Amino acid sequence: MNLLGISSLFLAADGLSITFIVLFAVASVALALVTVLYVRHKRNTKKAELELGEASERAQKMIAEAQAASKALKKEAILEAKEQELKLRNDFERESREKRAELAKQEQRLTQREDNLDKREDSLGKKSDALEQQKKDLANREQEIKKTQDKINHQHELMIQELEKVAQLTKDEAKTLLANEILDETRHDVALQVRNIEQTAKEEASNEAKKIITLAIQRCAADHTAETTVSTVSLPSDDMKARIIGREGRNIRALENATGIEFIIDDTPEVVILSGFDPIRREVARLSLEKLIADGRIHPARIEETVEKVRKELDTEIKQAGESAMFEVGIFGLHPELIKLIGRLKYRTSYGQNVYRHSIEVSLLAGLMAQELGLDVNFAKRAGLLHDIGKAVDHEQEGTHIRLGADLAKKYKENANIVNAIEAHHGDVEPKTVEAVLVAAADAISGARPGARRETGTNYVKRLEKLEEIASGFNGVDKSYAIQAGREVRVIVKPEQIDDAQALFLAKDIAKKIESELEYPGQIKVNVIREFRSVEYAK
Repeated sequence: MNLLGISSLFLAADGLSITFIVLFAVASVALALVTVLYVRHKRNTKKAELELGEASERAQKMIAEAQAASKALKKEAILEAKEQELKLRNDFERESREKRAELAKQEQRLTQREDNLDKREDSLGKKSDALEQQKKDLANREQEIKKTQDKINHQHELMIQELEKVAQLTKDEAKTLLANEILDETRHDVALQVRNIEQTAKEEASNEAKKIITLAIQRCAADHTAETTVSTVSLPSDDMKARIIGREGRNIRALENATGIEFIIDDTPEVVILSGFDPIRREVARLSLEKLIADGRIHPARIEETVEKVRKELDTEIKQAGESAMFEVGIFGLHPELIKLIGRLKYRTSYGQNVYRHSIEVSLLAGLMAQELGLDVNFAKRAGLLHDIGKAVDHEQEGTHIRLGADLAKKYKENANIVNAIEAHHGDVEPKTVEAVLVAAADAISGARPGARRETGTNYVKRLEKLEEIASGFNGVDKSYAIQAGREVRVIVKPEQIDDAQALFLAKDIAKKIESELEYPGQIKVNVIREFRSVEYAK
C-alpha cells in the first residue's frame, strides 16, 4: 500500500472526521515501515544462513584435509623412524663386529706375548744359572789372582830393596830425580816447540802484515814532513821593536795581557820571539803582531781590537780545519765540538810532528788496512782520526792525552768501541776489536817512519842509555847495544848460562820491562843473540 492509496481512502471516506483520517494515515505509514523492516530482516537472515552454511562446508572440508595431511605426516614420520631405527641397528651391528674383531686380534696378540714371555722366562732362568756358575768361577779366579798379586808385590818389594841398595837411593829420592829430569826435558821440548811455532807464525804474520802495511802506506797520500808551530815574527826593521814595546812598555804589556804569551824582544836582529805553552794562544799572538806591524797603528786599544778579531778568525779557521780533516778522510756525523777539537790539533805538535796531519795519516792508514782485511773501514777511520783528540786539551786539563781523549769521546756520545780504540792505542788497556789494533799499528807507523818525529839530543842519548841499562840488568846478559836510533836493542848472552829455550823467554822479559819503564815513539825490537864458540890452539 502506498501514499496514493492512503490519500484515496481519505478522499473516499465520507463522514469520517479529519482526525480519524490522520490517525489512519499515520498507522498506515507505520505499518508500511514495519512491513519493510520485516522483509529486510528476513532477507538478511536467509543470507546469513546461506553464508553460515557455506562457512560450515568450508570448515568441514578444511578439517577433512587437515585429517588427511595429519595421517600422511604420521605415516611419513613412522616410515622415517623405522628407517632411522634400521640404520642405527646396522651401524650398531657393524661397530659390534669391528670391536669383536679387534678384541679377537688383541686377544691373539696377548696370547702371543704370553708365549713369548714364557719363552723369555725360560731363557732368563737358564742365563741366571749360567751367571751363578760364572760368579763362582770368577770368585775362584779372583782368589787365585789375589794370591798371585801378593806374590808379585812381595817380589816387587824385594826388587825395590835390592835396587835401593845398588843405586844407594830411596824410592822417594828416585821419584824426585826422575820427575826433575822429565820436567827439564819437557820444558826444553816445550820451549823448542813454542819457538818453532812462534817462528812460523811470526814469519807468516810478518809477511802478511808487511804486505798489508806496504799497500796501506803506498796508497796513503799524507804528508811525510814534520811540521812545527812558528814561534818567531820577522820585523821589517829594528825600529819596529821600539814601537812594539811602546812608551814605558805599555804596548808589549797590552800584547802579553791580551794574548797570554810572553813577547821576547832581545838583540836578535829583526825578530820577535813568542814564548808560551799553549799553541793556540801563540798563534793568536803571532797573527795579531803581524797584523799590527802591517797596519802600523800600535797602541793598547788597537791591540785589544786586533787580538779579539784574530781570535774570532782563528776560531773559524779551526772549525774549517776540523771539517777539512773530516772530509779528507771521508767520515761524517762527528759532534761539532769534536770537529773544533780536531781543528785545534793543527797547532799542536808531538816530538816535532804535527798532530793534525798525524791524526789524518793514522785515519787513512787504519782505513786502508781495514779495507785490506775486510773490516769496518769507517769505524777504523773514525777511531784513527780521534785517537789523539786528547792532545787538543792536554795543556788546559790535568791527565794524559789518552784519558782526556777517552773522556771527550764519551762526553760527545761516541761508540764504546771508539773509546776503547782511543784508550788502547798506546797499550794502556786491552783492545776489544781488530780495528783498535789497526789504529795502534797505524799510530806506530805514522810516528816511527823516518823524519816524522824529532827529540832533543839530550833526551835521545838518555833514552838509548836507559835502553841498554834495562837490557844489561838481566842475569846471563854479556853485552847490549842500542842500534837503529833506538828502535832495536841487540842483546848478547853468555851461552854457558842461557840456553836456546831460555833466550826465548829472556827476549819477552826484556820487552815487557822496556814497555813498563821507558817512554819512546813507535816500537823497539829486542834481538837476543846466543852463540857458542869453541877455541883450541894447534901447537
